[in-house]
Amino acid sequence: MALSSQMTVPANIDEDGKNREIVRQFLWDIAAINVHLDEIRHFWARELGISGPQWMILMAVSDLDAGNGVSVKDVSAMLHVDPSFVTTQSKMLEKNGFVRRVPSRQDARVVLMSLSDKASKKIATLGSRRDSLSDFVLSDFDKKSLHNLTTQLGKMKNRLQKAAVILSVES
Repeated sequence: MALSSQMTVPANIDEDGKNREIVRQFLWDIAAINVHLDEIRHFWARELGISGPQWMILMAVSDLDAGNGVSVKDVSAMLHVDPSFVTTQSKMLEKNGFVRRVPSRQDARVVLMSLSDKASKKIATLGSRRDSLSDFVLSDFDKKSLHNLTTQLGKMKNRLQKAAVILSVES
């Protein structure tokens, strides 16, 4: 009795149990996507006269702030960086008038950040260009396929995060 005739092969393994070429191509594509996203991020940052990482902090604050400010901890978690990095960069952004930083009313040790009016206005001036670029990049995806892609990438992100933890424990 042959196992292959009774078992379905998982989607991530080919008939020989090897999918190295597909995985290799997938990883190179992800690396290339990261490079292109970095180029785009630096372009938008230059438009505001800030660095790429500072742009990402502004975008995280913009996305996370529900009107009461957002903590350094939440921004660092979203960006997968150390909170001290966000603290240092957000102080620079505050000095340049892009971010407001205030202590939390519940816990004075927690700093809450929000976009300044200056940052909101400058980001708004980029709005139509950013929207057009997003429309172009995502033009091949309908709502369902974009949702499916996002779901799968989320799963991949979680697996990679766990893989990094496994490697750090093993070393």
